[in-house]
Amino acid sequence: MKKRVFIGISIMMILSLLLSACGSSQKKQEDAVTSSSDPNKPTTLTVFAPQNVGIENLDVNKLSKYIEEKLNIKFDWNTVPDAAFSDKKLLLLASGDYPAVIMSAGISKADQIKYGQQGAFLPLNDLIDQYAPNIKKAMESVSYLKQGMVAPDGNIYALPKLNECLHCTYGQRMWINTEWLKKLGLTMPTTTDEFYNVLKAFKEKDPNGNGKADEVPFTTSTSDNVWGGGVDTFLMNAFIYDNSSDYLSVKDGKVVFSPAQPEWKEGLKYLRKLFAEGLMDKGVFTQNNDAVKQMANKPDADVGAVGYALISSVFDVNDAHPRHKDYDVVPPLKGPDGVQLAGYSVGAGDGQFVITNKATKEQQIAAVKLADFLWSEEGTVMQSWGFEGEGWKKADSSQKDYNGKPAKYEVIAKAASDNGETKPDDYWWQLGTMQMLNSVRESFVAPADPLGNGAFEYRLWLAAKKYEPFAKPEVVYPSDTFVDPTDALTIAQMQKTLSDYVKSNLAQFVTGNKDLDKDWDSYLAGFKGLQLEQYLAIYQKSLKK
Repeated sequence: MKKRVFIGISIMMILSLLLSACGSSQKKQEDAVTSSSDPNKPTTLTVFAPQNVGIENLDVNKLSKYIEEKLNIKFDWNTVPDAAFSDKKLLLLASGDYPAVIMSAGISKADQIKYGQQGAFLPLNDLIDQYAPNIKKAMESVSYLKQGMVAPDGNIYALPKLNECLHCTYGQRMWINTEWLKKLGLTMPTTTDEFYNVLKAFKEKDPNGNGKADEVPFTTSTSDNVWGGGVDTFLMNAFIYDNSSDYLSVKDGKVVFSPAQPEWKEGLKYLRKLFAEGLMDKGVFTQNNDAVKQMANKPDADVGAVGYALISSVFDVNDAHPRHKDYDVVPPLKGPDGVQLAGYSVGAGDGQFVITNKATKEQQIAAVKLADFLWSEEGTVMQSWGFEGEGWKKADSSQKDYNGKPAKYEVIAKAASDNGETKPDDYWWQLGTMQMLNSVRESFVAPADPLGNGAFEYRLWLAAKKYEPFAKPEVVYPSDTFVDPTDALTIAQMQKTLSDYVKSNLAQFVTGNKDLDKDWDSYLAGFKGLQLEQYLAIYQKSLKK
């Protein structure tokens, strides 16, 4: 018996040594292949990406060719139309038949953890540390970036598209007809009471001068295809912080659901007053953006104030259609209790660049170097505006940027083609990943006339500067918080149910179908059945990570 045991152990030891030797030999062969490979031969990168409308075929795209030569790589593109990209991405990930790199991936925080821990997405920490100085520097200098990139297990499974934009940060805006203010001898409102009085004057004092009571003091819509719509989006921030994407806020470290707070009720009373007195368009809860545009573009100006992020959602913003010049933003209003907040949204967003377990070591290094180039200022400017002399040029020494400092760049306006057809862009237009900081955007030449042709970006920046002093990031639930994958589906389902409930009741309270005094308690009781406490507990747990 002892002899059999000894023989068995001996055989196992021999097999172990043979396997060890084979593994060592295989590793040496792999290392030999890597070390003996021709350093001048490009590394092929297989990439899955959307083919955006308006971009030249990525195989022959001018920026693609520039990057290939600069980084000594060769792209092997697998592209689908942008509209089909998301579904195809999910199919590839489910089948396991995906390439080395996925760009413009749109990977949620929960899915980054899921696919990362499954091994499909490679951790990027060491690659960034060794080969990506631009990304590494950004992680040290951009305050919110680590939170948006590093999963709770300490790994980075995806790179975001860092796309700062001041007017995106403060997107909950109100636009008002300043020509009407001047005609009626009114000043820009600064409080909810003053805004009420202005709307009342718009309704009663015929500011468009046609002798008809046809003015609409305030309008908006809740269309999915328009940014920043809704009666509460701007106005509720004079009562309580209103983030209409998830309605979360933070108070003394505790996650709060704003529509379940007493301050929300006070805000609803104000909105009800506007609606009841005809100061708010009756169609705000039912009309789409086309209806708002049709109303606002009548021969006689009809609209006093519009609750949208962009005035371009209502009017063409060019000299041929000058009505847009009559409107300016209303800075955040102060409510009866002194609340005066700007809607605030900042973060890294979803993962847009992943390296998968299909990538060889050589491809991993090439891929992260590609990402790092796209995070350079050169790469970011080329991604967004194209090539020097074509989409942009260096500014003259006399030209000033948005902040009144010497400008670095000037946009070159595109000339219309002779046959009227639009030429495809020969750059990527922010495909995949990049590091577009506000400092880059603001380094371009400031147009002399912010209301003129081609100056809309600068106009929006000036508008956002009026909101910036009223931001309180400490009350905002961080949008980049990682939620545990086991909670992700629950959160998504609960968020929609809660949002639908809030919006339905908002409409009913404002229009008077429900009475705020009689029906408020039953409204609050409805949140218990929708598991609001569980919803908040998940977000509270995630906030502490």
